[in-house]
Amino acid sequence: MLAAVWTATGSNLSGPAQHVRLTDDDMRKVDLDVRLRGADLGGLLLLDTALVLAEQRSDARPSSPRRAGSVLWSDRYTLRLQGDAPQFPMAVIDFARTSFPDSAAWHLQISGSLESATMGALLLLINERNTVTATAFKNAGKPGPVDRIVLSAVYADAARTLIEHALGMDDFAEDGEFPDGSLGATLVSLFDQLFPGQSITDIRLRRHQSPALFASDLQAAVKIFEVSR
Repeated sequence: MLAAVWTATGSNLSGPAQHVRLTDDDMRKVDLDVRLRGADLGGLLLLDTALVLAEQRSDARPSSPRRAGSVLWSDRYTLRLQGDAPQFPMAVIDFARTSFPDSAAWHLQISGSLESATMGALLLLINERNTVTATAFKNAGKPGPVDRIVLSAVYADAARTLIEHALGMDDFAEDGEFPDGSLGATLVSLFDQLFPGQSITDIRLRRHQSPALFASDLQAAVKIFEVSR
């Protein structure tokens, strides 16, 4: 039997896609036609195809597969559903309809573990009532002077929030290994970009012993309000 299974890292959902029973002895071509609900997907879509024994084989040789479900061959195809790199999801909403302060300009929402897909773990919310910020993101393709300042401030604040979130997790360490497209991998990449050549342990200790110095170091690392940004 040829069986296919799908897994979406963004939603942490998986399920059977299709299975086809093979009865011919000759070589044959099998086309799998699968339709998946978009609401169930996100991040990376993993398509696992396997050739398995459909039934128990009592007459098999001792060295041959004999149990139903034994995998004879398998293959995995990976498809990124959101661009060529981990994305940063955003939404413009009315904060008055949420639990966030009405006058707040933005909020970075972080959820899940370090192994969670970045697409499902991060969400930057922009308050539509704050017209300066909402306009800056609307003009992000061709920002004006005020837009650049706002975008730089949001970038700096988001970087600070992400780094502080990472340093507050024990699993975020030098020897940590995280899947591609995961929150952990995204945080490691950001850390290496902001603190090249420095260890996570040293930066975590600096944040604990001198929060003010850590804040200044991070401000310098993100190059806040630089004209080129």
